[in-house]
Amino acid sequence: MRSGGKIKAPIALFAYNRPVHLRRTIEALLKNAEARQSELFVFSDAAKSSDAAAEVDEVRRCIKRITGFVGVQVIQREENLGLARSIVDGVSQLCNEYGRVIVVEDDLVTSPYFLKYMNEGLDLYENDGQVISIHGYVYPVKTTLPETFFLCGADCWGWATWKRGWELFEYDGRVLVRELLERNLSHRFDFDGTYPFTEMLRDQIAGKNDSWAIRWNASAFLKRKLTLYPGRSLVFNIGLDGTGTHSAETDEFSGVVADSPVAVERIAFRENELARQEIIKYFRKTGPSLSARIARKLFNFVRHPR
Repeated sequence: MRSGGKIKAPIALFAYNRPVHLRRTIEALLKNAEARQSELFVFSDAAKSSDAAAEVDEVRRCIKRITGFVGVQVIQREENLGLARSIVDGVSQLCNEYGRVIVVEDDLVTSPYFLKYMNEGLDLYENDGQVISIHGYVYPVKTTLPETFFLCGADCWGWATWKRGWELFEYDGRVLVRELLERNLSHRFDFDGTYPFTEMLRDQIAGKNDSWAIRWNASAFLKRKLTLYPGRSLVFNIGLDGTGTHSAETDEFSGVVADSPVAVERIAFRENELARQEIIKYFRKTGPSLSARIARKLFNFVRHPR
């Protein structure tokens, strides 16, 4: 779909077994003016067990009633793939077909300006290989951050990428850990030891989690690729309310969601050290044990154990 000469990126929405959260996610997306110019692809995973079957069926009934986008396509899985495989397969499919994709999960409430920011970021940096993705969430740090800024790596709460970026995704966590250690980059990857990314990657290798996100982050980080962040968050996670399996309630991610557009303009291709240091201070303040729990929730280890 073209608007102003630009193609609106397809939206990939991944859903499982929380119909109430999904409805709020859809309602928020529809408040974006760009929704009417965007095609929505809903990837509905199958129930892992009979315990989840009724809620999965309700999710699928909800999906069939979605309107307001230029088109809605439903990819209904006949077997349970789990979150990691579902996202990897779905993002790969849309990147191969459309060259770009915006990714949202079923418990993210977005700002009315989320799709505008995503599409403008995708358009502006489309041909800049140094930039691997666009991200919509930023930690609620105390200091005012630049309108947009870059960090090294990639992220997972409301994000977008191009085919060229997603092709850098390394599926094998062992390859990533080995390179981190050989290049002595683990400490920096862990935000100077305040964020347990390397530990999570090891847990993924050991089968203790099935995270695609930690591998996406490490893949981008090791290639020295940058992700664009907004200085004001455009995403709020409603899935940390204790309703997810093995997920405890927390408000540590709470922050003000932007009620006005985030200006997307070309900035220098370098990691913003101010933003990085503010995030490091944020995690130091929350304490090591809480930082670990927060990181695991943020990177989808606990919220969707399918």
